[in-house]
Amino acid sequence: MNKKLLLHICCAPDGSIPVPDLISEGWEVRGFFYGSNIHPLSEYNLRLEALHKLINHTGIKCEIMKYNPEEWLENISGLEHEPEGGRRCEKCFMLQFEAGALIANKLGCENFCTTLTISPHKNVTLINSLGERISSHYGLKWQNRIWRKNNGFLRSIRVSKELGLYRQNYCGCVFSHRDITNK
Repeated sequence: MNKKLLLHICCAPDGSIPVPDLISEGWEVRGFFYGSNIHPLSEYNLRLEALHKLINHTGIKCEIMKYNPEEWLENISGLEHEPEGGRRCEKCFMLQFEAGALIANKLGCENFCTTLTISPHKNVTLINSLGERISSHYGLKWQNRIWRKNNGFLRSIRVSKELGLYRQNYCGCVFSHRDITNK
C-alpha cells in the first residue's frame, strides 16, 4: 500500500494535530496550502507565517499555491450573500480539494485528507463527502477523518500556544471577515 498522503492544511492551528498523528500512523505526509480564499493579504501573510512554523516544527514538506484571491472570487461569484456554512463554503471546499487532488497526483500521493474536520464550526459530513467524491474522481483514496474527535480541537489550541502559532478568529474569506466586522 502506498503510504504517501497529501494533507490539505487549511491553517497551521488546524494542522497541529493531524500532521503528527498521521506521521505516527506511518503516513508519509506532504502538506498542501491553498490560501487564495483568505482575505485580506495581511491575514494571508499571518497564516502563511504560522504555516511555516508548523512545517519547521514537524519537518514535512508543503506545497503552497500561488495567492490568487481574484480567481477565488471569480469562482465564488453569485454566492457572496450565502450564510457561513452554506453553498459558498461548499464551493470553497471543492475548489481547495480539486487543487489538492491535482497536486496529489503530480506528487504520486495516492491518499488525500484534510484538516478542516478539526473545527467544531465545520460540517464534517459535507467535508468528508466532498473529499470522497473529488478524490474518487481523481483516482485517489480519501482518508475520512474527524480530527475534532478525542478533544482534537482543544488539543490544537494547546499545541498552537506551545508553538506560538497565530490563531485566526474567522474562516478567512472576505465574506466571513465582513460578517465578523459587522457584529
